Amino acid sequence: MGRFVGPRRPGTRQPGTPQIDHAALFAATPSPCLVLDPDLVIVDVNRAYLRATGRTAEDLIGQHIFAAFPDNPDDPHADGVRNLRASLRRVLAYREPDTMVLQKYDIALPDRPGAFEERWWSPINTPVLAPDGSVSWIIHRVEDVTEFIRSCAPEQPASRPPVRRAARGEATMEAELYARAQELHRLNEELRQAHARERQVALALQECMLRCPDLDHHPDIAVRYLPAVGALNVCGDWYDVVDLSDACYAVAVGDVVGHGLEAATVMGMLRSALSAAIRAVKEPARALEVLGLYARSLEGALATTAIEAVIDTRRHRITYSNAGHPPPVLLDPDGSCTLLDQATDPPLGARPEHVTGPQAELPYKPGAVLGLYTDGLIERRGQDIDVGLERLTDALARFGRLDPEHLADALLASLKVSSGARDDIALLVVRL
Repeated sequence: MGRFVGPRRPGTRQPGTPQIDHAALFAATPSPCLVLDPDLVIVDVNRAYLRATGRTAEDLIGQHIFAAFPDNPDDPHADGVRNLRASLRRVLAYREPDTMVLQKYDIALPDRPGAFEERWWSPINTPVLAPDGSVSWIIHRVEDVTEFIRSCAPEQPASRPPVRRAARGEATMEAELYARAQELHRLNEELRQAHARERQVALALQECMLRCPDLDHHPDIAVRYLPAVGALNVCGDWYDVVDLSDACYAVAVGDVVGHGLEAATVMGMLRSALSAAIRAVKEPARALEVLGLYARSLEGALATTAIEAVIDTRRHRITYSNAGHPPPVLLDPDGSCTLLDQATDPPLGARPEHVTGPQAELPYKPGAVLGLYTDGLIERRGQDIDVGLERLTDALARFGRLDPEHLADALLASLKVSSGARDDIALLVVRL
């Protein structure tokens, strides 16, 4: 089993400064730490952790963490394994650090088979992310607070060596704080479980609302949806693919203001309305005109942006209309990019008087790539949107020869949003 190697960033070291040995830094870190892979196998451990547990590196590296540190079988209330497993699962699922409350987690004595020693720990689990946003490693850091807990106990067994005793009033207060912390931990676990159930329901709802039956007929189209970081997994962004005839099909992307279930509900209604309008009127400008009229009657729908494009595969032409949405990008086979920005109107319902929106048409060459997306892909706080657009076109030119599925993943990774962003993201990539 190979050792964990910390990330290196070539080119960031200032001239004349010494090369940092990250392995030596990890080994010397005063807080006990070990490193787990995504299967929860121990791949590295520092000296402080070995001192705290009385183990050697050979004892631990290559072992599953719960094989190395099982629950105390003589303690009917032992829940260290259960609590740590839940925390590590949260880290893998949400890719965020997880701080655990004080844990009683006894460890086996290496020199006395079957014997366990009472231990109290303050743990935190931190993910180390790969460039694609997945979890490569988990750093499990702990602080051994056993002596502190013993010092706060009102009684000490005669067989136990004497330790520093806190004043009676302080010990009582510490004991009360600990009891409240345990109760808070219990309530927190219940809330986390309820949130996990709610998130699963929300995810199923979102998947249902984004279902595109016609997408199954288009292996040349890839779609991606990423909710805003911290959201339930629902949002107001959408994409759609609609077959119109043997030679024509429509693609659309839209963005409702806001996050959460309310925005997702409005999104579902607008998406359905536009899907029906596209089938009925065919021309993108007229379909968005119908959607704009509907949005005026729907609470929470105003200021929604949307783009629709009809692709004629026989004539090799794209006809599009845009209601306040970021412009799609057309990548030519020669590597040049064109923004579809010649038919842009304000967002839905923004005009005081209803008017028919603009529509434009342009040719494309077979093998070209069309990318439609929502603003979460390119917008960054404190940064001009043109910077994000330039990054997107550069990434398209760099990875444009990939198939749509791999291209979609490459675009998300290049714009550093594979794990989500502050805003929702919808992305639709078409190989023409």
